[in-house]
Amino acid sequence: MRSRRLTPKRFFATLLLLLACLAASLLLALAVGSARLSPSAMLAAVFGQGEPEETSTILWQVRLPRALLAALAGAALSCAGTAFQAVLRNPLADPYILGISGGAALGAISSSLSGVDRGGMGWLARPLCAFAGAGLTVLAILALSRWRGVVASTSMLLIGWVFNSFFLAMILFLETAVDFAKVRGAIFWLVGTLAPESYAVLAGIGVAVASGAGVLWLFARELDLICAGEETARHLGCDVQRTRLVGILAASLITAAVVSFCGLIGFVGLIVPHSARYLFGPDHRLLLPASALLGAAGLVVADTLSRTLLAPTEIPVGVLTVLIGGPAFVLLYRRHRAEVSLE
Repeated sequence: MRSRRLTPKRFFATLLLLLACLAASLLLALAVGSARLSPSAMLAAVFGQGEPEETSTILWQVRLPRALLAALAGAALSCAGTAFQAVLRNPLADPYILGISGGAALGAISSSLSGVDRGGMGWLARPLCAFAGAGLTVLAILALSRWRGVVASTSMLLIGWVFNSFFLAMILFLETAVDFAKVRGAIFWLVGTLAPESYAVLAGIGVAVASGAGVLWLFARELDLICAGEETARHLGCDVQRTRLVGILAASLITAAVVSFCGLIGFVGLIVPHSARYLFGPDHRLLLPASALLGAAGLVVADTLSRTLLAPTEIPVGVLTVLIGGPAFVLLYRRHRAEVSLE
């Protein structure tokens, strides 16, 4: 892990580098697919210089919305994972592993099946129900894993895993009970899929993600102090309970915002924060935006691979992230147990 002092020059240089990586991943996602688009064809479609209407449709209505959704999802899950690892002081915390994504998914799909999202609130009902599901899940996990005033990391992971399994079973049960024809769709939704959304929906997701991430960044100093130890944080003037509540609510908000449209995409919130922490250090002023940009670029690339590896068959992007993240989780868990045994 790098621990160089964070300076404005290093901060902006790192973010510019990651923005360049994100831009490159977006260009790759726009160019690659069942129909390859050359740079000249994309430029012609952008400026309306006589390219076929099919090219413009592929670019503006299919690939760009999907790539933007992948970027938002990657940024949100990575930022949420960073926050959960800090406020819960658990290096293995992740929205997927803790069952928070599952709670959000159950809330979202319940709103769809009950018809709430077809009422006066429209598409906003689904992310709001997802946020309620995610928040209640976090509170339940904290309550059940606390013993004599201390939150046990191992208990938290076990309870989260049980919650996640229960939520997945409930989602399949609801889909089967309401409409058997929807079960196949539910299975694909459970493993995480990215489909083009309208630009209005993307803007709404973007506002939710930016708001939650912005709140977390404002509490970056407090997150650093909590990581150093709760007693140390209190002695240095940090309101641990308030910071934990704000962090959980903000992380749950951005998790719910993307899960309600993308389904369950696992392990992004685990792998990316650890990678960013190793590359750029533990200071949350840099770690939060770096994780967001690294996660955005990474999930855009993963989605591009999911579309092209077995083309014309498409692999759900959640399957790809779990195949990569599962072994990574085992390695991180073994390292965490070794560190705990040495304390």
